Amino acid sequence: MSKELKAPDKVTQKMTRDGAVAENLTTGETTSISERPQEENYSAPAGAAAEKVVQHIGAEVERHAAKGAEKKAIDAAQPKTHSSRLQFSEAERATPELQKAIKKSDKAADRLDAARAAIPKQTKITKERVFDEAKGKAKTRLSFEKTDKPPNGKLRHNPLSRPTQELNSTVHGKIYEVEKENVGVESGHRVELAGEKAGGMAARAVKGGIRRHKLKPYRAAAAAEKQAVKANADFLYQKALHDNPALAHSNPISRFWQKQRIKKQYAKTLKASGKVKKTAEATAKAAKKTAQETKRATFFVVRHWKGCLIVGGIAFIVLLFFGGLSSCSLFGGNSGSGLIASSYLSEDADITGAESAYAAMEAELQDMLDNIESEYPGYDEYRVTADEIEHDPYVLISILSAWHEGVFTLDEAQSTLEMLFDKQYILTVTEEVEVRYRTETRTDSEGNEYDVEVPYNYYILNVDLENFNLSHVPVYIMGEEQLSMYAMYMSSLGNRPDLFPQSGYISKYYENPPADYEIPPAYLEDEQFARLIEEAEKYVGFPYVWGGSSPETSFDCSGFVSYVLTNSGLYNTGRLGAQGLYNISTRVSNPQPGDLVFFTGTYDTPGVSHVGIYVGEDGDGSPVMLHCGDPIQYAKLDTSYWQSHFYAYGRLHYN
Repeated sequence: MSKELKAPDKVTQKMTRDGAVAENLTTGETTSISERPQEENYSAPAGAAAEKVVQHIGAEVERHAAKGAEKKAIDAAQPKTHSSRLQFSEAERATPELQKAIKKSDKAADRLDAARAAIPKQTKITKERVFDEAKGKAKTRLSFEKTDKPPNGKLRHNPLSRPTQELNSTVHGKIYEVEKENVGVESGHRVELAGEKAGGMAARAVKGGIRRHKLKPYRAAAAAEKQAVKANADFLYQKALHDNPALAHSNPISRFWQKQRIKKQYAKTLKASGKVKKTAEATAKAAKKTAQETKRATFFVVRHWKGCLIVGGIAFIVLLFFGGLSSCSLFGGNSGSGLIASSYLSEDADITGAESAYAAMEAELQDMLDNIESEYPGYDEYRVTADEIEHDPYVLISILSAWHEGVFTLDEAQSTLEMLFDKQYILTVTEEVEVRYRTETRTDSEGNEYDVEVPYNYYILNVDLENFNLSHVPVYIMGEEQLSMYAMYMSSLGNRPDLFPQSGYISKYYENPPADYEIPPAYLEDEQFARLIEEAEKYVGFPYVWGGSSPETSFDCSGFVSYVLTNSGLYNTGRLGAQGLYNISTRVSNPQPGDLVFFTGTYDTPGVSHVGIYVGEDGDGSPVMLHCGDPIQYAKLDTSYWQSHFYAYGRLHYN
């Protein structure tokens, strides 16, 4: 029996997505020879896939609903107004003392909301990255938000327009210099000027009108925001008074100082957070700040009790208390709170450090003038005209205290010192070239010598330094409130006569305060003169403040006379200078009480420089005036100083 032999199967190997396999070419069977696990079919039946899609859609709907509910909850928890609206509790709204301030705050906030709503809007596109769970992919969604459109241009005029105008004026000025030589040039120039003026006015009117129209909503919003901030700060102050009744019994300057502190704290909170905190919280913080400053002032009094005791004993301080806010809004008050309010509250190290720093700047300026040839070498001649470099330390510290609202540190004051220095000292350096001649000896071709005059340039450096006087600076840099604080500090010299004993103010305010003077009763029989003196004597002892014209800011000489004349009801002068008062007066040689007396040359200014009120003769026959010296006081006119500067007597025709 024979056995049939079977041909061997042909097998080949290959890689598939399931790994390495062996394929039998004869039978077509495949065998896995890889350890890789086989892929499973995870696909769900058609019904399961549809169910999953429905579940995913439901989850998305729930997620969006939850997100919307969360946003609504956040919006409901926050005020529906802009950041400048305060939120008042029911107890606050029910308090009679606060209702007026609350009403003003709400009204100001309503105006602010309306002004902001009137600002043109623009659409801002924002992107949000979200994850699509169904597709397992991330995608970007766009959202559209309405925001305020920024103003097209600045709310102020272009500062570059000023140099352009000056250049145009210079060009026409050069034409003016030569036009008189040629009638045609002059006529043409006049026509050109007329055309330029008409065209320029028309163009500016059109551009200005368009610009004002476009910027009107932004200006209105800025003004409304300023009023809202003021109204809110006023409420916080009234709330502090209500919560702390003792504050209401302080003098006007103390209350002013406390109010400024609260305003400053409110503005700082608004700027830092972008929204107003709750009323109670903001008020408590501001009141706490005021209490801290009061405590600091108390420590000052304890530390310097001797100096304060001396100051408290001077009649000058209590003389300034008249009891009525209208006449003593600057200097009135009881001795305790008035002492604190008018005291320097900065640390001694900061006060003396600021004075030393300013003195060092002056020393550097003096050194520059003393070595002007090395500073500007190469000139044939140096002509230096310089005022004396000096300042009074009490003026400096009073300015710094008022500028920094009561308290400053040396670091905070550094930039202020530089600003004050630039305004006090005005240095002008100009070069001048003169053509001069010198004699030179020369020899001709025959050997004879002769002299000739040869021209050459002679270079001169003119250096002019003006000391504007530091006490004249405050009126140019301060508003009425800061000027009021400056005057207060100068009236008391910060209650620190021990700081700078070398100051001339110590003699004028402490060692020799204004002397009492009794006007002879016969003069007061004149009803008009009696009214004038009654008003004028309210301010005896007030400090001299350059540019001052009211009890709130104190006075200078013409401001004092103008105010007294107007408020006594005798002559409404308005605010006139010394020359202006002279111009409306009739010059007389036989003065009577109530006439004005004028002087010249009391400081560097043309014309009349000083004015006082003539009050008649004293018992010795010496003429006397009441004037704003330093401080306001009576003075005899027969002294050598006043005689050397006397100009004239003037009489006004009273109402």
